[in-house]
Formats: sequence, structure tokens, C-alpha cells
Amino acid sequence: MANLRQTPLTCSGHTRPVVHLHFSDVTDSGYYLISACKDGKPMLRQGDTGDWIGTFEGHKGAVWGVALNSEATKAATGAADFNAKVWDAVRGEELHSFQHNHIVKCVEFSKESEYLATGSNEKLVRIFDLNKPEADPQVFSGHTSGIRHATFFDNDKLLITCADDKTLRVWDRSSGLEVKKLEFPAIPRSMELSKDGKIITTTHSNIVTFWDSKELTKLREFTVPTQVNSASLHPDNSIFVCGGEDLKMYKFHYTTGVEIESFKGHFGPIHCVRFSPDGELYASGSEDGTLRLWQTTVGKTYGLWRCVEQPSAQENTSIINNKQEVTAN
Repeated sequence: MANLRQTPLTCSGHTRPVVHLHFSDVTDSGYYLISACKDGKPMLRQGDTGDWIGTFEGHKGAVWGVALNSEATKAATGAADFNAKVWDAVRGEELHSFQHNHIVKCVEFSKESEYLATGSNEKLVRIFDLNKPEADPQVFSGHTSGIRHATFFDNDKLLITCADDKTLRVWDRSSGLEVKKLEFPAIPRSMELSKDGKIITTTHSNIVTFWDSKELTKLREFTVPTQVNSASLHPDNSIFVCGGEDLKMYKFHYTTGVEIESFKGHFGPIHCVRFSPDGELYASGSEDGTLRLWQTTVGKTYGLWRCVEQPSAQENTSIINNKQEVTAN
């Protein structure tokens, strides 16, 4: 199966670079994917097919950060118009808008969707109580440059952030104090908490690093062939994918760091990559304005990918194990 050609599903609609992606958990109706774009119009899609569901209209600037709650009933967006917004993801209606004093780069829901964390170029992280949207948010200060990513951790008792000041920090929510800090030689361009909550994945320069989330000790670190802008660990912690400036999507073995394969499909640098919650595919967003879905196991029947039995492997040298990849329209 390794010789089968990877045929990504290309999702168009955005008119400018796609800069962030977020999947919901698996729900009764599947799972969903939201994308942030510099065109200011975040889009919601069916996660396994990329089918467009709706666009959240209301921001007046580039959207930098997006999030879905686990059930995909709420969406959050952060934008260059200095606002973070919470939306009814079913009806597409705006529920809340939180004014900031600078560009909002990231948004994240707490486990039960009761709180929203935002990070901005004010160098501050805020947590808003969505049950009391008019109340002042809890504020975490200490970063010395704009915040890139923020995520809740340890049953929402902690918050993990990374920023342009070349640090990753862990905050205690009850006290509001910083409890741990990592320093990088370059700006950490992406940060992801694994599905089991045990591993933090970061990227800087051409390096992907995996950290123990409790102790912030380094578990593994691998060098990749390009400046890497984003990396994502498979839900079963077996492989990871990443992408960056050379336009390629890479897949590596998590334990050994051996490159499994690479694919070129985008026509611009890759800004964001994420595995789906079931691990069957991964999504990538690029400077070229497209969102692409890639099959984790090439040739497997899944979503719009169909694996077709063939009469004989000898009839076509490109057929492996009597199967070939067919992409449905």
C-alpha cells in the first residue's frame, strides 16, 4: 500500500491564507472542522469530507484563531478587529463578542464549554466566563510578546500558553500565577496537547519537540527538512505529521523519528496541520488559500476515499494487493 499515490481532498472557498484549524470531537453526526483565514470569514465543514456547512460572518479583519467545543455546538473566533467572538455553531448566530485592545491570535474552550481563553498581541491571556459574559475576565500577565496559542489542561485547572517571546508557560488558574516555563531558541510556531493530555507538541525552526505535559521534560526531539510551522501527533501517539515552508506534508514515526513519507500538494507554505479526532485523516491549511484533507492510511476506504477490489494485480503494475486508491467526486 505504501506505493499508492496520496490524493488529498482540496477544500476551496477561502480567498486568502488559511492560518489555523480545529476539529471537534466525534459526535453522533460525525465530527467537524473549522478553519481560520485572513479573509476574515471562518468556515465550518464536515470533518471527514470537507463539505462546507457554513461561514461565520461578522469579523472586520483577518481571523487568526478558531475553536470548536467538543460537541461542535459552539464555535469561537479571534481576529485582527480586536475581538473574540462565540457563535452558535448550529444556527451560525453570534452569541458573545469580547473586545480586546489588540489582535486576538488564539481562542480555546474549556472542557465543559463554560469558559473561553483568549490570547492577544497585548501579551495577555484572558479567561471569560460564558455564563457571565458581562463579568471582567481573569487575566494572566507575564509574557513579553504576543500570545500564539493557549489551551486548558488538567481538567481546566491549568492553562498552557506559548508566545513570540520564545517561551511556553503553564499557569495555575486558581492563583493566576505562572508555575512552569520553557524557553526556546526561536519562536514556537505551534503548540498542541495530545488527545490523552500527556504530551505537548511544539515546533520551532526546523525542529519538532515532544514534552511530558506534567513535568515539561523533553520526551523526543526531531529535525525535519524545512522550517516547520505546525505539527500534530496521531491520537494513538504512533506517528506525527508536520508542514512548513517547503510546501510538503511530512509523516514521521513518533518513536524513531524516521520519515515515513512526504507529499506535495499545496502551492504555498503550510501554516497549520491537525489530525482528525479518529486519526483517519489530517488537515492542512496553507498560504495558497486552500484547506486539504490527507488520508492517514492511503488506500483505505474512508469518507470520500474508496478502495476498489481489482480482478488481478498483474493487470496493472500500479495496483498493490489487488487494490488501488480511487477518489470519489
